[in-house]
Amino acid sequence: MSPQSGFTAEVYQNPYLAAGAETVDAVITVTAGEGGAAPAPAGTPSAAEAIMIDCSGSMGYPRSRMTEAIKATGVAVDTLRDGVLFAVIAGRSRAEQVYPSSGMVAASADTRAAAKRAIGGLTPSGGTAMGSWLALANRLFAQVPAQVKHGIMLTDGRNQHETPEALRQVLAECEGRFSCDCRGVGEDWAANELRTIASALLGSADGLEEPAELPAAFRAMTEQAMDKSVADVKLRLWTPAGSTIRFVKQVFPQVEELTGRRVAVSDRIGEYPTGAWGAESRDYHVSVQVPPGTLGEERLAARVSLVSDDSVIAQSLVLARWTEDDALSTQINDRVAHYTGQAELAEVIQQGLEAREAGDDATATAKLGRAVQLADESGHEQTAKLLRRVVDVEDAATGTVRLRRDASSLDAELTNVRSTKTIRVKRS
Repeated sequence: MSPQSGFTAEVYQNPYLAAGAETVDAVITVTAGEGGAAPAPAGTPSAAEAIMIDCSGSMGYPRSRMTEAIKATGVAVDTLRDGVLFAVIAGRSRAEQVYPSSGMVAASADTRAAAKRAIGGLTPSGGTAMGSWLALANRLFAQVPAQVKHGIMLTDGRNQHETPEALRQVLAECEGRFSCDCRGVGEDWAANELRTIASALLGSADGLEEPAELPAAFRAMTEQAMDKSVADVKLRLWTPAGSTIRFVKQVFPQVEELTGRRVAVSDRIGEYPTGAWGAESRDYHVSVQVPPGTLGEERLAARVSLVSDDSVIAQSLVLARWTEDDALSTQINDRVAHYTGQAELAEVIQQGLEAREAGDDATATAKLGRAVQLADESGHEQTAKLLRRVVDVEDAATGTVRLRRDASSLDAELTNVRSTKTIRVKRS
């Protein structure tokens, strides 16, 4: 723990292993800003914001969609604190900078007013090529020295006017350079696309049922970005010789696979990106394979550190102890068990919806039934409510469901895009 930095890292695990066992699982709860005060070891970092608004032709149907998007963009601009650099991008088949005419400009009363005048003239036309929108944002961010760089991207459709390969290439170029929150509005956006973008750029993805929800959503995303007080934090894992990391996942507030993002510091040290932090708490599931020890032996399985600007700001240890006491070795830590179930919940929802779209009703029913069962077991009421939009639940405890024939595409996309959202284990 390092309270001076405003960060703490707590380990939840059962360290006891049976004879010959090699797998150690732990949940690391990282909290920044105890008591609600945001950590600020170096003061408030400089920030830059790029707002990407879908201005394709479909945004004009209904007309309220474009009207509310313009209003929401104005709200986001008003929410920026003075001095934050910003730009507004209109997204069509190619990206067009709306304000300022080039580069980025510092937020002030004058620039906010000018930006809202420019935004007010936006009209819907053309197609959708999200990679071009992100590429322009990336070029703009590259021109400024801001520490926290954040994007908001709104779309009402699918990425129809560029190839999936083109989008993947842009995401690879943007990864690690800025974060991005994605929102879909209307009934034609694709949850998988939004989650892919948000995952690559360490942001969030969600959908809105009505255009009228846009201003509040944009305000919330901008406020959260403005609250970031530590620009770039990495999860650093040290393992002893002979041990290997099986996987690293963020498991709260949403499931995010980090294993493949490891950057080697040395043979035994790797770092995983977590992005910028404000006053918040996140959980990470770390699984380590260790050489089996002798009965009674205690060994360090991993050292977990939070690192900012190459300085360790919090640290905890993951231990392994071998025992012949089955009562000790067979216990599963409640947080580890809970998040293992939450990760499975996200996976089976996505698999079930994919099968449903492909017309494989048997697989869809089985997977979505398992999802209902897991949501019921964990008390994840919001996910259970979403699942009821795509299945009729006959028995939640056994996962007995029937596919709903009246479920809309929006019902499926909302369930999909929110599938990775998790809850913390309920305390007894």
